[in-house]
Amino acid sequence: GGNILKVKAAVLWEVGQPLDICEVDLDEPKVGEVLVKVGSAGICRSDRHFMHGDAPIAIPVVLGHEGAGTVVQTGPGVTLAQEGDQVILSFVPACGRCRSCLEGHSNLCDLHGATGANMFDGTTRLHADGKDIHHMGKVACFAEYAVIPETGVVPMTSPVPMDKAAMIGCSVTTGVGAALYSAEIKAGSTVAVIGCGGVGLNVIMGAALASAGQIIAVDIREAQLEFAMRFGATHTVNAADQDPVRQVRELTGGRGADYTFEVFGSADTTKAAYDMAGKRGVVTVVGIAPWGQEASINAVDLVRNEKTLRGSYYGSARSRTDMPVMVDLYQSGKLNLDDLVVRHYTLDQVNEAYADLDRGEIGRGAIMFD
Repeated sequence: GGNILKVKAAVLWEVGQPLDICEVDLDEPKVGEVLVKVGSAGICRSDRHFMHGDAPIAIPVVLGHEGAGTVVQTGPGVTLAQEGDQVILSFVPACGRCRSCLEGHSNLCDLHGATGANMFDGTTRLHADGKDIHHMGKVACFAEYAVIPETGVVPMTSPVPMDKAAMIGCSVTTGVGAALYSAEIKAGSTVAVIGCGGVGLNVIMGAALASAGQIIAVDIREAQLEFAMRFGATHTVNAADQDPVRQVRELTGGRGADYTFEVFGSADTTKAAYDMAGKRGVVTVVGIAPWGQEASINAVDLVRNEKTLRGSYYGSARSRTDMPVMVDLYQSGKLNLDDLVVRHYTLDQVNEAYADLDRGEIGRGAIMFD
């Protein structure tokens, strides 16, 4: 019975089809929710997984999970944000009450996982043609406006350009967090990063922040490897024309890397990350492989060399405390987000943006709104 806003959004109606730019209905925020005018949304490969069917999601759905904007309305009971706040959007809006949240792992919120692409009450705020439309990550920022749980908006400690703030909403927090919070890289150690897209570049920046002694960027695109040197990589390995495991071992004096990161998302690259790790090496899988893929590892080697194999979701970060840290690191010049974002699009160009991503264009793209 509340007000309904007419909003232009990019809707995935069917897997394997382009996003449809159309008008949808957006309900006003309910208890504990806020209405955000989206300022920018990042072009992230995670959305592409849903578009291609490599990962499941309820459809129809408005994608977009890496974003920033301005709060324009608050629902009843909201205390964590107010109208006018410039905010970074989090695709894991923690409930704060489940076991994972209470144990300090809000990035793994149980209620968020259980309710998926719906809001916490199990319903949606988006509708069109008599159908409910789902919200990716309870964010759905491939739209002019979005209704988001209040725990999914993080007020900026000081203003940041919207495209840079959007990156903090996913790729920065995921990548830098994987290096600092998941793997906890030690100063002077050797690091190898497989996959130098938006998240991989942030893992490299995180390794540099941790004062790693050697940071090896691994990719199949020479231009991407050259680009990675801007963000702290000290060496590069082109996996298209040489065995990356052998090359990483040679660059580390035959030992293997102390820390390896898989940031592409496949079984093959996960195995490669494991194989290029040395004794007591920490292997951190950040990329999300297509649904159902399994990576094989040498079980004897795991024990004999005391390796650690772990996953990292959202950089093991707690959005409300760690995103402001990323803002401070950017503003103090310790995170190079200005070079990270190299392409800008309108919402109408979102399919073109993903075509550029598929072609392997370097750096990150961002949709900009008025």
